[in-house]
Amino acid sequence: MHRLSRVSRLGLVALAAGAMLLSFGNNAAAETASDLAPVDIVAVSGLIDEVVVASIENAIKRSESNGAQALVLQLNSRGAVVSHERMAGLLEKIADARIPVAVWVGPSSARAFGLSAQLLTVADVRAMAPGALIGFTGPALQVNGEETSFGDSSAILRTSSIGFSEARKEGILNFAGDDEGVPVVRNMLLALDGIIVGGIELNTVIETVDETGQIVRDATQARFYKLELTDQLMHTVASPPVAYLLFAIGLSLLIFEFFTAGIGIAGVVGALCSMLGIYGLAALPIRGWAVALLVMAIVAFAVDVQVGVPRFWTGVGLTAFVIASFALYQPIDGSNMRMSWITLVSGVGMMALAFIVGMPSMVRTRFATPTIGREWLIGAEGIAMSDVNPEGIVTVHNGQWRARTNRSTPITTGSPFRVAAIDGITLEIEPLEGAARDYREKRKGNE
Repeated sequence: MHRLSRVSRLGLVALAAGAMLLSFGNNAAAETASDLAPVDIVAVSGLIDEVVVASIENAIKRSESNGAQALVLQLNSRGAVVSHERMAGLLEKIADARIPVAVWVGPSSARAFGLSAQLLTVADVRAMAPGALIGFTGPALQVNGEETSFGDSSAILRTSSIGFSEARKEGILNFAGDDEGVPVVRNMLLALDGIIVGGIELNTVIETVDETGQIVRDATQARFYKLELTDQLMHTVASPPVAYLLFAIGLSLLIFEFFTAGIGIAGVVGALCSMLGIYGLAALPIRGWAVALLVMAIVAFAVDVQVGVPRFWTGVGLTAFVIASFALYQPIDGSNMRMSWITLVSGVGMMALAFIVGMPSMVRTRFATPTIGREWLIGAEGIAMSDVNPEGIVTVHNGQWRARTNRSTPITTGSPFRVAAIDGITLEIEPLEGAARDYREKRKGNE
């Protein structure tokens, strides 16, 4: 009994030890997948401007210091609006990064055109999603004393684009995956596993066996980064359609505010839109004469707004605005920078409705009350709300009007006056003392 008891005790100890080892092994496997160094994913979309360049440079520094084993740039860009020198500096930082940098042109339908495509030439890992295109690279940049190159395909890519299959065949991609390419980010993480960069092997995948005995590949954690809110706002403002619309809307609202009394919400919003629009246009390749033509168009509109009736100058302004809209941006490598028809129709249609229909009516409404018949205003008396020298704001029959004196003598704030004539929505006024005969009496005398 004693020996059996001893054997039993040894058996129990062995079973317990086995269970502990098995449990330790399972925990180690479970912990290994989560303990793999993460991979940082940075979305690069839209035209590459100064904001995007700075964000990529900051991403490299961040990934070098936060324990990431690699940085992946998710690229979808039709060109760059920074200088060749600035872009070359970015490529050098990518090439000299202390961690592997991968460029994935994705998702499907993504584009890497112009200088943006040259990001692939300095990447440690290059991959594409099915349906993505690269090309129209333009002239090769100088990086660390050498020109960027796509090998034998450099000449073709300078003036045309190719898809995944062609890029794989030409050896442009050092990771192509299967025949379907790299459709999603997870596939990119799987693709990085086992790649040796700078003598260091990337470890982004761990294989485990599930309950059915099937091998399961678990990828390491992916940390996604986007532009911060302020940077995203500036990047959006610097897109061609947004900059164009903001600039046009801002100038229009400022014109409206100019022909109304005081400073209202239209003036504040107009000033903000104008400043954002100017910032956006300054970051883009614009034609200076087209911007000047846009401003001249707004001025032409304003000539007719002050009389409240669309006339000759409205037509001149509309013609100038259409020409300027079509010619506003200069082409860049990879993109002709033409705005979509939706943007152009929206911009031109908005201006036509505003200055032909809306704005004259709004200005008339703001400066007059519906109960006042304009033909009875001649000869009416009022009080100046500001100095009229030669123009200012007055009240007549409790309605605000823009006025100008028809004499050389200015009318000071609070002084009474008489309406001598009406030009559109602008009253021509004269002081009571020393003024001409009352116009109502003059009309009666002529009858």
